[in-house]
This record gives sequence, structure tokens and C-alpha cells, in this order.
Amino acid sequence: MVESSEKLNNQAIHLAEQGEYPEAIACLKRALTMEKENYLLWFNLGVTYRDSGDLQAAKEAMEKAIDCNDKDEETIEALAILCYNMGQLDEALTYCEMGLQLNDSNSHLWNTMGVLFFNENLYPEAAEAFEQAVTINPYYYDALYNLHDAYEELGNTVGMQECSRRMKLIKEKN
Repeated sequence: MVESSEKLNNQAIHLAEQGEYPEAIACLKRALTMEKENYLLWFNLGVTYRDSGDLQAAKEAMEKAIDCNDKDEETIEALAILCYNMGQLDEALTYCEMGLQLNDSNSHLWNTMGVLFFNENLYPEAAEAFEQAVTINPYYYDALYNLHDAYEELGNTVGMQECSRRMKLIKEKN
């Protein structure tokens, strides 16, 4: 059987789903010897490292993915969240801004940015970012939930009630 980067990638995904991270990482590294500039392989390597608990290696792989394709919003968002999880909030914010420059209608990036602001106790900025996310996607439950919390910190009871009302409607539809 001929070995290909696509087959190795698929095998790695299957192995990672089974929790066999070292084997999955080995498959992805082998695939990258065939296609060093394939951002998806780097992305999958980053996700696998992240899931295995090696956040630094995950970050390095995600940065390689960005080097190969700096237009992929999913990779940019994953890197922002990874930096946040590593306590690198300034870098996380930089990646959110990078992603939003590509697509200012990405509700997930707005929500992630809001989380960053919220965790820095910048509640007005957090509320604004969450509002952007909810304006783009009115059914984005997580952003509504986060906006509710930001409004609570700001003492905006009317906003909190509206978020609660909308979250209830979303739950009823599901």
C-alpha cells in the first residue's frame, strides 16, 4: 500500500479519537515529511498535542499552520484559545484581532475576545465584544450567556433579563 499524507492524516485522527496521542503525533509528523507546507496537517498536529496536554508543542504546531496559511480563521481562533489557556492573554488578543481583520463577522472570534476582556475585568469591552457576537449570530447561546455575565458585572439588569429571555427561547427551540 502506498503511504500518503492524506492516509496518515486520517489514521492520526482515528488514533487521536482513541486517545492514542503518541501514535497520532507520529503519523502526523510522518505526513509532514511529505507535505511540510500543509497547514491542515500542522493544525491537526496542534490539536493532537493540545488534547494530549502538551500546550507548548500545540502552540508551536498551530503557529506553523498560521505560517502556511494565515487566512484560516479556525486555526487563528484555535491559537487564540490555546494562548488564553496558557495564560498568554496579550498573544490571544493579538490572534483574535488578526482573525477579525480577516473577517469581522466571525461571531466565535468576537466571543473569544469577549472572554479575554472579561477575564481581565474589562467588563465594558467584554460586553461590547459579546454584543458583536450576538448581533452576528442571535442564536449563539454561549455568547448570550457570556453577555449576561458581563451585564451582571456592569449592573445592567435590563440587559441581563433580555439575555435570559433569549437564552430561554433558544433552549425551548432545541
